[in-house]
Amino acid sequence: MLQTFKDDFKAVFERDPAVRNIAEIIFCYPGFHAILFHRLAHALWQRKFFFVGRLTSHLGRFLTGIEIHPGAKIGRGFFIDHGMGVVIGETAEIGDNCTLYHGVTLGGTSWAKEKRHPTLGNNVVIGSGAKILGPFTVGDNSKIGSNSVVVKEVPPNSTVVGVPGRIVMAGAQKGDLEHGQLPDPEAKAISCLFDQIQSLERKVRELTEEQERLRAGLQGSAPKKKVS
Repeated sequence: MLQTFKDDFKAVFERDPAVRNIAEIIFCYPGFHAILFHRLAHALWQRKFFFVGRLTSHLGRFLTGIEIHPGAKIGRGFFIDHGMGVVIGETAEIGDNCTLYHGVTLGGTSWAKEKRHPTLGNNVVIGSGAKILGPFTVGDNSKIGSNSVVVKEVPPNSTVVGVPGRIVMAGAQKGDLEHGQLPDPEAKAISCLFDQIQSLERKVRELTEEQERLRAGLQGSAPKKKVS
């Protein structure tokens, strides 16, 4: 437990350039407070103190604006930046060294009492406002762009953007999302359509010119009538 606490504390220094000292983390970081509440609530939940665990979780939600169900399993080095509006469901599982930004939801798509929330691998980064919905896995070292809605499996080392989420890059490296460098799949599709339209226009122009040449040739070869 102590090592986990150290890893969570260290994650803030590693991933937030705004932090200046230890006191800021202890008193001014709701994401760090939320994970502390969750560690306690989860320990109570595992020991079948369900009501006390849920009450502890609710208190953490009231103080931080971050809702983490005490049944969720979270690995070491977890960091929530800003954090307001983050929701993590009961059967969610999060690996080591993952980062979530504000407004992220790890939600379910079923009311059945079964595994219904996503599983995140290690070193996963999820941008602000993203929704990961369903009992599938987001592979190690993957990145989810801001406001994306992901509803199916994500292979390791992938970058996903859009609604619904689409894989736009493979072989991603560990680290933060570079939103300014992410490809735009819609712009790429429009560009491809524009290229096809230009190609079709060129072919139509060539066919029209060829037809006009043939017509002119036929008119030139037609016999002229004699004038009496």
